[in-house]
Amino acid sequence: MAADRAADVLLVSLGATEGLRRADDELADSLRRAGASVHLARAAAPTERPTLMLTDLAWAGAARTSALHALKELRGSPGAVIYSSTTAALLWPRPGAIRFDAPSSGNRPGRHGLWQRPLERRRLAAAPLLLPWSEGALRESPPAARTAERAIVVPVPAEPSGGGHPGERDIAALTYGANPLKKGLDRVLAAWRQVRAEGTGGPDQELVVTGASLHELQRAGLRLASEEGVRVLDGLTGEAYRALVRRARVFVCAPRREDYGLAQLEALADGCMLVTTPAPGPYAALPIARALDPRLVSDDLAGALRTALVEPLPDYGERAGEALAPFSRREVDRVVAERLLPRLLP
Repeated sequence: MAADRAADVLLVSLGATEGLRRADDELADSLRRAGASVHLARAAAPTERPTLMLTDLAWAGAARTSALHALKELRGSPGAVIYSSTTAALLWPRPGAIRFDAPSSGNRPGRHGLWQRPLERRRLAAAPLLLPWSEGALRESPPAARTAERAIVVPVPAEPSGGGHPGERDIAALTYGANPLKKGLDRVLAAWRQVRAEGTGGPDQELVVTGASLHELQRAGLRLASEEGVRVLDGLTGEAYRALVRRARVFVCAPRREDYGLAQLEALADGCMLVTTPAPGPYAALPIARALDPRLVSDDLAGALRTALVEPLPDYGERAGEALAPFSRREVDRVVAERLLPRLLP
């Protein structure tokens, strides 16, 4: 059934991951709080493909189908279109602003991005406005995209999830295992095994792995079904996941590349210490983690994890909250209302 009227903004959501879906929901809500009407069009997930090139083609086609359906459904033409991710914009039916955590030039190297990268450059050049999640994402973009006239950095908010006083930190360490090889879950497990073998934190302490099922982890060569000290929890709602974060002392990760680090920012917002290896990419949480406690950012992940569990800084959580001020929902709303919406709907 057709919508009653055209929306001010059509937001074409790729939504290939939980993080991307939440980011799109946050942007839609922020635009609405600024006074715009928003139609959120989500792409239907395509069937699994054997390569990244084919996967991106399938998702780009799904985004185009979703955008065409929404443009037909809406009465009249929306005032502006935002494509969430460069992949969503590759086969766009009409030009629009592009929001992205990282360009394909950074996260699709070599053969993985043979067709995506040149088309992405053309789309970024043709887009009336670019909305990178971070300054790092903007720096990875083509030079023509980096001008102040063409780009507005709009972060994804990272807010505390608990309404009251923090509860007991009864989970030693938590990690997010979706796309386990890119996220370096094998390195996290190796560090955890070393620390646990030393007896750090006590024999009953666990590493909780979320974001992937035992079957998905096994396909990546990680067999954890019967490993002591490791518990895999999949299928959690966002609320249940954040409840786990509030119970964890440490969020530990070792990404081989990080395009933003939303899970890490949310962990910091909920008072977790962030233990991480340095990683290439526009890793927004990395400079914050270094400033909070440089001992916890190291290629010696086991050593950093040991330090966090045995010698935590007492004011870490309080200082993390202060460092995350630019990522508050209030600050993002200000950017959207004062800078983004006047550019989208002049």
